[in-house]
Amino acid sequence: MDILSGLLQGFAVALAPLNLWWCFVGVFLGTVVGVLPGLGPAATIAMLLPLTFQMNPTTALIMLCGIYYGAKYGGSTTAILLNVPGESASVVTCLDGYQMARKGRGGAALGIAAIASFIAGTFGVVALMLVAPPLAKFALSFSSPEYFALMCLGLAMVVLLAGQSMVKALLAMLVGLWIASMGTDLFTARSRFTFGYSEMLDGIDFVVVAIGIFALGEVLGNMETREGEKMLPVPKGLRNLLPTLAELKACRFAFLNGSVIGFLIGVLPGAGSTIASFISYGIEKAVSKHPEKFGTGVPEGVAAPEGANNSETGGALVPLLTLGIPGSGTTAILLAALILWGLKPGPLMIHDNPDLFWGLVASMYVGNVMLLVLNLPLIPLFAQILKLPVYVLYPVIFGISIVGVYSVSGSLFDTWMLAVFGLLGYLMTKLDYPSAPLILGFVLGDSMERALRQSLMMSQGELSILVSRPISAIMLSLAALILLLPLFRKANAWRVKAIVENG
Repeated sequence: MDILSGLLQGFAVALAPLNLWWCFVGVFLGTVVGVLPGLGPAATIAMLLPLTFQMNPTTALIMLCGIYYGAKYGGSTTAILLNVPGESASVVTCLDGYQMARKGRGGAALGIAAIASFIAGTFGVVALMLVAPPLAKFALSFSSPEYFALMCLGLAMVVLLAGQSMVKALLAMLVGLWIASMGTDLFTARSRFTFGYSEMLDGIDFVVVAIGIFALGEVLGNMETREGEKMLPVPKGLRNLLPTLAELKACRFAFLNGSVIGFLIGVLPGAGSTIASFISYGIEKAVSKHPEKFGTGVPEGVAAPEGANNSETGGALVPLLTLGIPGSGTTAILLAALILWGLKPGPLMIHDNPDLFWGLVASMYVGNVMLLVLNLPLIPLFAQILKLPVYVLYPVIFGISIVGVYSVSGSLFDTWMLAVFGLLGYLMTKLDYPSAPLILGFVLGDSMERALRQSLMMSQGELSILVSRPISAIMLSLAALILLLPLFRKANAWRVKAIVENG
C-alpha cells in the first residue's frame, strides 16, 4: 500500500504542467542526442547542469533523467540506418538492425527498437519502484573479483558472436583487448603502446574505434562492390515501415530477456548498458531455434539488445538513489547534481524526499509514453534517409563520422585514428573477421584489467580469490562452460560421423 500511495503521490508531482513540460524537453533532447554520434547523454547533462541550479531539484532531475533514458531511444536510429553506433551499447544493434535495413526492413527495425525500448524502459521503472532497496543491498556483495568474473562472462559471449570461424572471433577479441590497453597504466602511471604519440596517453576513445570499424569499414567495403552502386532498399507503404505481427511475435521473449537482463546488470555499479546488451544478445542467440540467422537481420537481434540498453537505465538508478553509488559517467554527474542541490542519496532518500523519488519514478512512466509517441511517427521520416543514392549517402556517413569523432575531443589526431580504424574495419570485412568481438574486447578490456589487478591487490597476489568467492566462482564456471560448448558440439559431430561411416 505504501508503494501505491507513493506512486499516486509521484503522478501528482509528474503531471504538474511545469514538470510535464520539462519531462518532454528532456526526452526530446535525449532523442536528438542519441541520434548524433559522439555527443552522448553524459556530455549533454554536464553542459546543461549549470542551467538547472535555479530550478526546483525535482523538476531538474526529471529533465536530466529524461535526457538519460531518451538518448537510449535515439541511439538505435543511426545504428540501424547507417551502421553508425553513437555509443557502445548501440554496437550490438548494428549487427542485425543494419542488415534489416539492407533488406528493406529498416522501418520495421526502428519500430522494434522503439517498442523494445518502451517495454524495457517501463519494466525498468516498475522494478526500480518495487525492488530497489533489496537489490541495492545485493549489489553491495559485488567486489573486484565478482566484476572480473562478470567481465569474463561477457567476453565468453564471443562464442555466440562468432561467425564461421571461432579462431577469427577470438583473434578479433584479443585485438580489442590490446587496443583497450593503450594509454597510461592507472596503477603505475606508465605509458603503454602509445608509439611515441602523446595524444594516445589517454587511450583511444570508443567512438573512434566503433565508428571506424563499423561505419567506415562497411562503406569502404561496399564502395568496391557492385552493391555499392545501388541505393539501399527503401521500405514502401505503412506495412513495410512498421514491424509485422509475425515479427513482434518472434520478439516476445526477446523483449522479456532484454528487460530482465538489462535491469539486473544495471543494478551493478560499473557494469553498464554495453555488457547488458552483449549478454542479452548472446542469450537470445543461444536459446533461439535459428541461431545461425543472427547477424543476417533477425528482429530478435534488435529487440534483445535495445531492451537491455533501456532497462539498464532503471537499474542504474537503483544504486544511485538508494546507496549514493554511481554506476556510470552519466549517473556520476547526476550524483554531483543531487549533492549540489543539497540532497543526500542513500538508504533514507525515499523517506526524506518522497516527492523527488516518486515524482521521478512517475515521470519515467510518462516519459516512456512520450518517447513511444514521439519515435513511432518519425519512423517514415527516418526511413527517407535510405532514399539517398549511395554517392550522396556514403559522403554523408563519412561526414557524420568525422564530425561525431571530432566533437568528442576536438582533436585532429582522433580523425586520423578514425581513418586507421576504418581501414582496419575494411580489412576485417575483406578477410571475413567478425567486428563485434573486437568491440566487445575493447569495451570490456579496461574494466576487466582494473578488476583483476584490484582483486590481486586484495589477496596479495593470490589468484585463488577469484574462485574462493561463490558469486565469482559461479560466473567463471559459466564462462568456461560457454567457451567449451563448441568443442563438445564438434566432438559430438565427429562421433556421430564416425558411427555413420563405420555403421
